[in-house]
Amino acid sequence: MTDLFDNAVASIRMGVEDFQRQDPERDVSAVRNVYAGVLLLAKEALIRAVPDADPDLVIAARLKPVPDEEGGLKLEQTSKATVDFGQLGERAKDFGVPLDPSALKTLNRIRNDMEHRCSTESVGAIREAISMAFPVAAGLFKHIEEDPIVHLGEAWAEMLNTKKLYDIELAAARETLKDVKWISPSIDGSSFRCPDCRSDLIEQIESENEVQEHVELKCRSCGTMPELGVTIENALEDLFGADSYIRARDSAEDGPLYSCPACSRHTIIETELTCAACGETIDFDHECIRCSNGISIQDYLDGLDGGLCSYCTYVSEKALRE
Repeated sequence: MTDLFDNAVASIRMGVEDFQRQDPERDVSAVRNVYAGVLLLAKEALIRAVPDADPDLVIAARLKPVPDEEGGLKLEQTSKATVDFGQLGERAKDFGVPLDPSALKTLNRIRNDMEHRCSTESVGAIREAISMAFPVAAGLFKHIEEDPIVHLGEAWAEMLNTKKLYDIELAAARETLKDVKWISPSIDGSSFRCPDCRSDLIEQIESENEVQEHVELKCRSCGTMPELGVTIENALEDLFGADSYIRARDSAEDGPLYSCPACSRHTIIETELTCAACGETIDFDHECIRCSNGISIQDYLDGLDGGLCSYCTYVSEKALRE
């Protein structure tokens, strides 16, 4: 990692820590640190966009063309100054770096006010301007293929607490799962939760994959890589847990979820007769051949697969014993 990147990360982390305190005096520091960190991160993205170029020239504020003594032309810095906020947006656009200057415009103005006098903005407006910078930082991390979970740690989790960034991250996570052909129509990825931090920012690592069997998951909040079967099992418990409780309380019966004989997960849905995790299909006679009463899924899973209900099986076995 470069010093520029390390400084960007450190500034953002300190700014978020200030932001987290919800103290107007610390908000001043948060403005400076978050603003500086995002600009440094944008400059790092510019440099990485042209890895063979001189980094100083890439982010230089003023350049002039001079002869290179070989009949050609080269660029030289005319000062040590680097691109400012006004120049950064234009250069980012030229270099294909995703940077939305409008999202930083208010923060830039507040920061300038604080540097030269004091800001007249309300505390709420200042904090809103800071939070607007979080999605910009997230986009830059993604562009340079660096994981904000790794570099920002707890600061990243705090950034996700702001609704704007959370909504963006959630939409991005859901987008990676939208084309998967799920075994169960009750599953679409929107009910997935991280087993460690309970965040619903669960994404598919290979976003172009459409096969459930090949899905690998990652939590965009804490970095955990949950196992798909566990995630599906937990999602179904969230969806049908209340129904299971009411049925057990009112009739002492099982369902609507059952344990799969193939993968042992509680992922067979009563109305689908297929395991949502592994695809095992349950095929049995639903009507007792002796009394015509229904045969429950649980009876079948318990081994009563001879076409008799539990009562008729009991009577038959008793007769054989006698």
